[in-house]
Amino acid sequence: MEELLAKTLNRPSLLDDSKPYLHQRFNEGRTDTASLTAEIRKLGYRGSERTVYRYVQPFRPSRKAPDPAPAAPKIRHVTGWIMRDPDTLKDEDEQRLKAVLARCPELEATRRHVGAFAHMIRDLCGERLPDWMDRVGDDKLPALHSFVTGLRQDLAAVTAGLTLPWNNGPAEGAVNRIKMLKRQCFGRANFPLLCKRILLAK
Repeated sequence: MEELLAKTLNRPSLLDDSKPYLHQRFNEGRTDTASLTAEIRKLGYRGSERTVYRYVQPFRPSRKAPDPAPAAPKIRHVTGWIMRDPDTLKDEDEQRLKAVLARCPELEATRRHVGAFAHMIRDLCGERLPDWMDRVGDDKLPALHSFVTGLRQDLAAVTAGLTLPWNNGPAEGAVNRIKMLKRQCFGRANFPLLCKRILLAK
């Protein structure tokens, strides 16, 4: 997933948040690189003056900066959009995701497979798992192929998890509670003390 997104989206720049301001100030006549750098540093920019110089240099012949291009969405945002139920996406996020998917067919296939797997989890339709794994195998998606290989190694347990209504949530909750109690003792929780904390904690 990370590899696909990195190839699809432009790499983020330290200037991304400052580009609209740079365009505005350049069009207002502030074309000196040092002054522009000083201004955006007050707004949080942490890059070099050289980066600002390279960015505004193409604007100098016409002495006018065009409207800044929309910033590419961050990888974590695209991942969140893909993992989320499409019905819950905001219109703006849905449009931005469509633009990303249009540039990467592999990512479009990934979203389709992720959505189908999410439906199996939500609707407890484990009987669909073999067909889902076969469909994943038909696409060139190495990361999902590795995931499917792991599923096949414990197929019966995975199918049961996607079919039966029971889960190990209560057990995981108890384990996390014990870990929290142990952390509260700052590494001094020997077994007898930890037993008392567990039994007496409300």
